[in-house]
Amino acid sequence: MSLEGLLREARACTVCQAALPLGARPVLQAAPGARLLIVGQAPGRKVHATGMPWNDASGDRLREWLQLDRSVFYDAARVAIVPMGFCYPGATDSGGDRPPRHECAPLWHARLLGHLREIGCTLLVGQYAQKHYLRSARKNTLTETVRAFAEYGPRFFPLPHPSWRSVGWIRQNRWFEERVLPDLREAVRRLA
Repeated sequence: MSLEGLLREARACTVCQAALPLGARPVLQAAPGARLLIVGQAPGRKVHATGMPWNDASGDRLREWLQLDRSVFYDAARVAIVPMGFCYPGATDSGGDRPPRHECAPLWHARLLGHLREIGCTLLVGQYAQKHYLRSARKNTLTETVRAFAEYGPRFFPLPHPSWRSVGWIRQNRWFEERVLPDLREAVRRLA
């Protein structure tokens, strides 16, 4: 199956429809020539509403970290976006989002990545992507994994999730802005 056909199939997926509070609306982007892959968690409520990946405050922060404007970020021929869960999983009682549905990655990732042969680096945004892709190479905490980012390159680049919660995390971990962001931006500049 071609990548275009596979994307049509993925975007029409309803495998976990019954467990989704707003119904299925898979959100992802990819094209054969993409050199940068972003694997995040799952779309939030705003992304679900617009159908555009990272089209929210977290996306604004991520684009700032990457120093990519929207035109490059949303160019599927340059940047592929394949989250761990393709649909909005719903909110928790504490106001955050639920974890990504467990069905998506096993069902879609290998098939999609098989078509993305030009990927030079995969950004692993958040603990769910890091757990799935780094497996036993992951450190004990997200902070330790992100701090050890150089150990995973050039194939992978672990990052915290750029939600509003990351603002406090960054204040406590100044090394992220001092050491991680410059290397991240250089890697992105070479690929996107």
